[in-house]
Amino acid sequence: MKKIGFLSFGHWSPSPQSGTRSGADALLQSIDLAVAAEELGADGAYFRVHHFARQLGSPFPLLAAAGAKTKRIELGTAVIDMRYENPLYMAEDAGAADLIAGGRLQLGISRGSPEQVIDGWRYFGYVPEEGKTDADMARRHAEIFLDLLRGQGFAQPNPRPMFPNPPGLLRLEPFSEGLRERIWWGAATNATAEWAAKLGMNLQSSTLKFDESGEPLHIQQAEQIRAYRAAWKEAGHTREPRVSVSRSIFALVNDMDRAYFGGSEGEDHFGYIEPEKRAVFGRTYAAEPDVLVEQLRQDQAIAEADTLLLTVPNQLGVAYNAHVIEAILKNVAPALGWR
Repeated sequence: MKKIGFLSFGHWSPSPQSGTRSGADALLQSIDLAVAAEELGADGAYFRVHHFARQLGSPFPLLAAAGAKTKRIELGTAVIDMRYENPLYMAEDAGAADLIAGGRLQLGISRGSPEQVIDGWRYFGYVPEEGKTDADMARRHAEIFLDLLRGQGFAQPNPRPMFPNPPGLLRLEPFSEGLRERIWWGAATNATAEWAAKLGMNLQSSTLKFDESGEPLHIQQAEQIRAYRAAWKEAGHTREPRVSVSRSIFALVNDMDRAYFGGSEGEDHFGYIEPEKRAVFGRTYAAEPDVLVEQLRQDQAIAEADTLLLTVPNQLGVAYNAHVIEAILKNVAPALGWR
């Protein structure tokens, strides 16, 4: 059995060919797709976060709104770029959104990927400490955020406050119990996956990772997941961690599916997402359901993970994306024992 959700980048474009032409379209359709996915029996609605782009950029209003419209489905991110985040403000926003959703947030955070502008985090007021990198800064922000989610008081109360205070040092409010265990780290390397395990974060592995062996993505990801679980065990955590992988998977069940995805490439490819950092980019799985089942049986990383996130082409509209999700849930997942 696996949890199966969708992952949307929330693109919009004013192009007449786009079904998502504005920021309002992207946000409102994201909420509608979360509602539709819940009705279909999917387990998660996850959203990518990019700044300075025609994509979803501010996740907490969206997560709170989706939380108010749904009852069961997990609501998450994959991922929030911690180079841009004020951990204290983020802890307040995350706590509020999680309470609105009834404790269903699953927040993926990370160092993030290359952005639309050069060093965009500088415009948000963040600069790495001397001798540190932007990746170091992201991990430091993450560590502060995780510490805040423990709910321990740290701020000295005003002796003459506007409103009465509870005794002792004060924490940020609203506080949502249990959210600390629902934070995930999006890891592009084995080393950062092991670091995430030591800190007690769940693991997200995307449709790409930095190339560390020259092998196909699913093999490298499976090795990453095993390294993560070994580090988790060594750290002595008592709960069982969660692991997700993302995949582009399309069951070709009608002519529209074949028109959109029938000619998709079926191989991984290698390239450079950053200078001097070679990455492996995962293939698109697109085939008739029976063929798809056999292809997915060979994916070692999916086998290792407990959660699968299906990347969706959000600009094709809510109805079509609901169809994409339903086709996997009904025509593929049962044959693989995921349902």
